[in-house]
Amino acid sequence: MPTIVHSDSVFRVEPGKSPDYENANPLVKLLGLVERHRPAAEREAYEAVSLQYLFPLRQLELYGPSAPDQDLLAAEEQDVKTDFQKQNLRDFRLGDTRAVRGWAATDDWRGPFLQLGYRGGPDSGLWQAAGRLGDAIGVTVSVGGGEPVRLRAPYDEESDFYMVELWGRGRDGLRERLGERGKTSLDSGLLQPRPDLLSGGAADFARDGLDGQDLRSVSARHPMHPVNPLHVDVRWTADADGSGASDPAEGSVRLGFEMRVRGWDAFLSVGVSPQPHGGLGFLEYRNLFSSYGRLADSGELDRVLEPYNLDAFGRKGHASGESEPFFAVSYMDLHVLDPACGIGLHRHRDNQEVFLMLEGDGLMVIGDWADSGTRTRCFEVRRLTAGHLALLKGGQLHGLLNPADQRAALFMFGGYD
Repeated sequence: MPTIVHSDSVFRVEPGKSPDYENANPLVKLLGLVERHRPAAEREAYEAVSLQYLFPLRQLELYGPSAPDQDLLAAEEQDVKTDFQKQNLRDFRLGDTRAVRGWAATDDWRGPFLQLGYRGGPDSGLWQAAGRLGDAIGVTVSVGGGEPVRLRAPYDEESDFYMVELWGRGRDGLRERLGERGKTSLDSGLLQPRPDLLSGGAADFARDGLDGQDLRSVSARHPMHPVNPLHVDVRWTADADGSGASDPAEGSVRLGFEMRVRGWDAFLSVGVSPQPHGGLGFLEYRNLFSSYGRLADSGELDRVLEPYNLDAFGRKGHASGESEPFFAVSYMDLHVLDPACGIGLHRHRDNQEVFLMLEGDGLMVIGDWADSGTRTRCFEVRRLTAGHLALLKGGQLHGLLNPADQRAALFMFGGYD
């Protein structure tokens, strides 16, 4: 269950004043980090729409409520749903680890890749623990619960990160299919063919043959599964052989690609229904979220409550872990985002929301305001394209930016917070 992180900072806003969202906006700051991502090979080797980014968090800074509640800085007491200021992020500090996954391709292969990075420089945790870092560090990686494997992560001067990018492709014939950038990365060890760690291909989820199946059980451990989360445990060491100081000092950083995105190519099940409800012709359907029938065990539409949460009827004081087995809707909106318009980063204590992209696309951010208990707190960023929706749960934070030169249209529904 999500747990409020009381080490985050909440800033009191003087009555009559408004926060400055024009300067040092945290949404712009975060998406600037996305823009600076450096892939190991040429950008043409990656499907841009598939890229998903993880930025683990150290701390959040949030604005407090508007007057007359400006002194209610404890989130458990902030119950006025029409005060949106109390949700908004002021700033954030990130950890030293980064991760990116997506689809990569050569002329004879299309499959998953996973990039792991650790921030270089004397202010990183590992540098400070070790006193210095050399031209490579070590990283022990467990992908999807698999056996931990130790890898060498060379320093990349262009990004100022120690990095390793794993491809789910064999080495044979790879070099001649890469450009100069990819060849250099392959030679340095920045790019490593590891089909033993990233197994499976794009054809695993081809539409043909999926009728009537529960997609959660199809290639369930695929690193680019459309609906199942992927967890990656990493532990960095100052020396490439796994010795020396480590970050974290104990255990591992648990990375989780968990954003719930559903649509034409991400669903629980798919099929064709003849003469639907006594009608005519054939209807092709996709179950996106469900709490009935053979998909009732998903629990994705349920809401687990803590005593401080307002339930669907506006009541507090529940037992910890009490559940609402339904999705409560208190608003439905159509939104249009002009080019460069963004919905700012803000947290949700109580309610769930859905964002269905109707036209255009945007960069969707869903992260952890509360500690979910399933991964290290982080921001998760990915493209949200027309015909796809993202589901936000209570305890999370989110934002959305339209980076294109055309408008984006959204259908949004759920509960205000």
